[in-house]
Amino acid sequence: MDRDRSVGDYGLLSDCQTAALVGRDGSVDWYCPPRFDAPSVFARLLDEGGGHWSIRPTGAFESERAYLEDGMVLRTEFSAGGGRAALTDALALEEGARGHEIGRRSPHVLLRRIEGLEGEVEVEVEFVPRLEYGLTRPLLRAPDGGTRIVARAGPTELHLFAGRPLDVAGTEAGGRFVVRAGESVDFALAYGRAAGRIGEPPAPDVGAALENAREGWASWSGMHKGYEGPYKSEVHRSALVLQALTYVPSGGIVAAPTTSLPAVEGGEDNWDYRYAWLRDLSLVLRALWVAACPDEAEWFFYWIDRAGGGCPSGQLQIMYGVEGERDLTEHLLGHLEGFRGSGPVRVGNDAWSQSQLDVYGEVLDAAYLLRDGLGEEFDPATARLLRVLADGAAGGWREPDSGMWEARDAQRHYLSSKLMCWVALDRAVKLAPRLGEEADVSRWKGAREEVRRAILEEGWNEGAGAYTGAFGSERLDASVLLMPLVGFLPAEDERMEATIRKIQDELAPDGLVHRWAGDPNGFLLCTYWLVECLARSGRIEDAVELFERTGARANDLGLLAEQADARTGELRGNFPQAFSHVGLVNAAWRLSQAGVE
Repeated sequence: MDRDRSVGDYGLLSDCQTAALVGRDGSVDWYCPPRFDAPSVFARLLDEGGGHWSIRPTGAFESERAYLEDGMVLRTEFSAGGGRAALTDALALEEGARGHEIGRRSPHVLLRRIEGLEGEVEVEVEFVPRLEYGLTRPLLRAPDGGTRIVARAGPTELHLFAGRPLDVAGTEAGGRFVVRAGESVDFALAYGRAAGRIGEPPAPDVGAALENAREGWASWSGMHKGYEGPYKSEVHRSALVLQALTYVPSGGIVAAPTTSLPAVEGGEDNWDYRYAWLRDLSLVLRALWVAACPDEAEWFFYWIDRAGGGCPSGQLQIMYGVEGERDLTEHLLGHLEGFRGSGPVRVGNDAWSQSQLDVYGEVLDAAYLLRDGLGEEFDPATARLLRVLADGAAGGWREPDSGMWEARDAQRHYLSSKLMCWVALDRAVKLAPRLGEEADVSRWKGAREEVRRAILEEGWNEGAGAYTGAFGSERLDASVLLMPLVGFLPAEDERMEATIRKIQDELAPDGLVHRWAGDPNGFLLCTYWLVECLARSGRIEDAVELFERTGARANDLGLLAEQADARTGELRGNFPQAFSHVGLVNAAWRLSQAGVE
C-alpha cells in the first residue's frame, strides 16, 4: 500500500454489524462482512495485494470530507482540474430501521454514489476483491455486460452492481467514465453466503438506500442528545462511534474494527481488536450513559450476562467474540506484509485465556451503574453471576495476574488489578440487598478492607514517591490514575496528588500520557484519565488544556486511534478505538461537573 498513508486518512462506515474503512482517496481498503471479526474481502489496509474498491478522479485531485448530519454516511468532495465531484459512501441499514432498531438486521450492502457538482470529472473505478484476508483471488464474472459483476469463492459471494459498465480482466474489474454537474452514478456491493444457491440478489435502489441510511442514523442521533455540557459535538461524535462499533444483534462492543495496526512500525505489538473486552465495560457504560441513553448500556450488560451467565468465576473470560464466543485462538497471517510493511498480522487474540482479576470489578461496577434500570430485584441468573464474581474477588485478589495491559511475559501483583477487586467487593456490598439471601456480605466487607490496606501499604512506593504499577515495583504506570475515578481515594489525597503530579511530570514528556516510561506513544485513554484527575483535584485550567490538546489528535472526521505520536501528531494502533472515545466522553462529563461551560 501507499507507505505515506496514515491511519488518520481513513473514515469509518458501519451498519452496526461490521465496518468498512474508506481512505481520503475514495478507496475502501478494509471491509469484513458480515460481522466485525469475519475474514476480509478488502484488506489493502494491511497489504497492497489485500484487495480494494476505489472510486476516484483519474488525475491529480484534492479532497475534503465530512459525515452527513449526525450519522455515519460519509461524503467526500473531490476537486480535480476544472471540475468537482462528490462521493457518498455508507453501509446500508434495514429499510425503515430507526432509533434502537438500526443494526438489528442488515442487508450487508456497501453503497457508493459519485455525483458531479461543477464542470466535469473523469472518474476511475477499480474493483479488486480478495477474499479470506487476501488468500483467495476470485475469478470475476460479468453476466450482464459489466453492470453486474459476481465474485464467488468458498462460502463468500459478492455481487457488484455498477451504474456504468466495467471491464473484467480475470480477478479484477475497472473502468473510466466522465461525470458532469447534475449527474450521478451509483454502485452497490451485496454480500451473501454462496452455500445453498441463494439466487441472484436484486439490484438495490442506491439513492433510496443512502437516504434510508442517513435517516436511520439521524433518528438514532435524535434520541441520544441528552448531553448538554462542554465539547458537545465531540461527545456526540464519540457516542456515534461507540454505536458504530456495537454488534447490535448481541449488544457486544468491539474495541476497534481492525487488526494489527501497529503501535510502533517494525515492532511486534500488533493485535486483533475486533472483540469485546470486559475490561472496557464499566467505562464504556459510563460513557454511553453520559452521551447516549441507558438503553444501549443496559443492552451491553445483558450481553455480559449472557456471555458469563451460569459460569463459575474461574470460567469468566476477559474477552469474547461479538456473540459471546470463547475460543479466540490467535494465529499469524504470514502472507500479509502489514500496515506500511509493518507485520506481523494477527487474527484472533490469545489474551482471551489470560487471568485478569480486574474483570470482577468491571462487571460489578457496570451492574452498580445500571442498578436503577435493572429493577429492585435482579434477575436470579444476574444475581448469581454477580455473587460468583464477588466471591471470586474475595478469594482471588491476592493472586498475581496479567494485568489490564495484558502482559505476556509474566504475571505480577498489579495495583490496578487489586484496585478493581476492591471495586468488585465495594459494589457487591452496596448491591447486596438485590443479590439474594446467598449474598455473603460479611465476607465481602472483610475482604474489601484487606484489599484496601494492601493497596495503601504495598501499592505506595517511597522510592518513587507515588503509587506504582505493581506491588514492590518502582515503575510508574498510568493505570493507577483509576484510583480517584473509581472512588478509592480522592484526587486531593496527599499521596494521590503526588502520584498524579509524578505521572504528569514523568509519563507525559510530550504532552500525552504514556502508560509507563519507555512506552513509545501517548496512550489516549490514559491521557483522558489524567484530565479527569486534574479536574477532580481542582486544576481546571490544566484539565481543559490537556483535554483540548488530546482532542486535537483526532482526524478530520473526529476519529481517534488507541495511541498518538505526540511529536508528529500521527495516530497509531487500531482505529477507531472505542476506549479512546470512551475516555473523551467521560473526561468531558467530568469537566462539565467541574463547572466548565
